[in-house]
Amino acid sequence: MPVYVDREAPKLWRRICSETTLEASLLAEKWKLVLAGLAFQYLHGLAAHGVHYLHRPGPTLQDAGFFILPALGQEKAFVSETVFVTIFGSFVLWTFHPFVSHSKKICTVLIWCRVFVYLAASQSLRIITFFSTQLPGPNYHCREGSKLAKIPPPKNVVEVLLINFPNGVIYGCGDLIFSSHTIFTLVFVRTYQRYGTRRWIKHLAWLMAVIQSLLIIASRKHYTVDIVVAWYTVNLVMFFVDSKLPVSSGLVSLVSLLAEMAERSSGPSQTPLLPLSTKDGKNKSKEDHQRLQKESNVADEH
Repeated sequence: MPVYVDREAPKLWRRICSETTLEASLLAEKWKLVLAGLAFQYLHGLAAHGVHYLHRPGPTLQDAGFFILPALGQEKAFVSETVFVTIFGSFVLWTFHPFVSHSKKICTVLIWCRVFVYLAASQSLRIITFFSTQLPGPNYHCREGSKLAKIPPPKNVVEVLLINFPNGVIYGCGDLIFSSHTIFTLVFVRTYQRYGTRRWIKHLAWLMAVIQSLLIIASRKHYTVDIVVAWYTVNLVMFFVDSKLPVSSGLVSLVSLLAEMAERSSGPSQTPLLPLSTKDGKNKSKEDHQRLQKESNVADEH
């Protein structure tokens, strides 16, 4: 066993180094998009904190999901967050698996570039929506009588920019339509649906997305409409982004880079890193057959 570990450790280290070099070159090319995506996450949090100043608590609205699903209560509100953290953490780990896995299917930088585009487009619509109409929050800390239901006007700009972290993020009110947790969940699940390889994980991911949505309603963190709107909005946004930003256009430089790396490391005798398409294989077989037929005809003439 120690001999096997000693033999595999250098291979893993070389894998990490080569993948780091590749991802660093992609990050050097796409760093502006990655930085813009991270900056927009802060802007989204700033907007969600800003709408809390406008929130006015009131009676909980009539909701079909509240009638169907019994309330989990404040003591079990952590259940939905646990499912969300599991989905979030699993997706993050999957995007970084090429650093240790031998199967090269995705590039971490390119995946996160597309994820940030999906998130920014969905969150932009969300900001417009919850600033248009403020609903009385159904969450326990947003109801009438709670000290956290409304917050006094900010004393200075710094108080707004810091978003009252972390309480401002955990105990926000007013940013209801549509659910931010559902945005992240659907973006992650649909991204794995498109670029992942394990079918059973895809089925499990969609099941967890449905469970997560039901738990959000049962925890009274959102109205049912917040979840329903998120489900069709995020899916439509991702469909639109994929149709306008095809993945092939973003992988041109990657394909050439991978081909060059394979040429240097593998040599001509090994299998190419990027497989040939079926069309290329058929054309090559046809050419070989024609060449052999010509050689046979020449031999018969002699």
